[in-house]
Amino acid sequence: MSPAVDVAVAARAKLGEGIVWDSRRQVAWFVDIKQNRLWHYDPETGSNAFAVAPQPIGWALPSQTGPLLCGLKDGLYLYDPEAQSFAKLASVPGEPATNRLNDACTDPWGRVWFGSMDDAETDASGRFYVFDRGEIRPAGPAGIAITNGPAANAQGDRIYFTDTLSKRIMVAPLTREGAGEAQPFANTAEHFPDAFPDGPVVDAEDHVWTGLYLGSHVARYSPDGALVDRIEMPARDITKMGFGGADLRTAFVTTATKNMGGADMERHPMAGSLFAFAAPVAGFAQAPVVLG
Repeated sequence: MSPAVDVAVAARAKLGEGIVWDSRRQVAWFVDIKQNRLWHYDPETGSNAFAVAPQPIGWALPSQTGPLLCGLKDGLYLYDPEAQSFAKLASVPGEPATNRLNDACTDPWGRVWFGSMDDAETDASGRFYVFDRGEIRPAGPAGIAITNGPAANAQGDRIYFTDTLSKRIMVAPLTREGAGEAQPFANTAEHFPDAFPDGPVVDAEDHVWTGLYLGSHVARYSPDGALVDRIEMPARDITKMGFGGADLRTAFVTTATKNMGGADMERHPMAGSLFAFAAPVAGFAQAPVVLG
């Protein structure tokens, strides 16, 4: 496929990530981790702006009650969009000070699945957790340098975890009780040997999309892990894709510039932007976070 890819927000992000659609407010939220920015974008009006977080911010997810639950460097925070204020909710037990939180999703029950990682991107000190109505507990793979995802499917019977440096996407069975043992799903090096799988998302047809850091593409995998599509992007370092718009048929894609030099920026002058294109399939509405 070769859809037209447009710039939605010229964010000039160092590390754009965490794109998610807010069905109640009809806006997209995304973050610039390294500049401590939480962005929102209204595709109907084109308006966009950012709030400054007190620390590097990995993700923000709308809740049932109004605030956004956010993953910052040292734990979970609540963000009030009206006051543009952050308030710490909880630390993540056992996390080293050299780690930060990186990516997250909700499942159909309103639980939040998220990962931690070494901020220097070298030590295998990261792992995955679940936030379940106020309780944080380890859940999913551990011993990972750069975690990405998780991504739950619409039915709530599968959840995907990404080990970025190992170029592996894993899948585990999911139930109301939790996640089972993760098994190999896809090795992105097979088709993208120089790229690294970044944030995944699942569409309404139960296919998995992933951004490809150093890969200039988003890729789509079938439920059995076969590559079925790739879409070229006007940036090199692709971090995360999400579905939005009133019909959930717009693909929004975050990108990064933190590892790009002058020559790289000349080749990709709009890198760091939030991009958008008409998706070949729809996404599905993410459940809001149940806080307690």
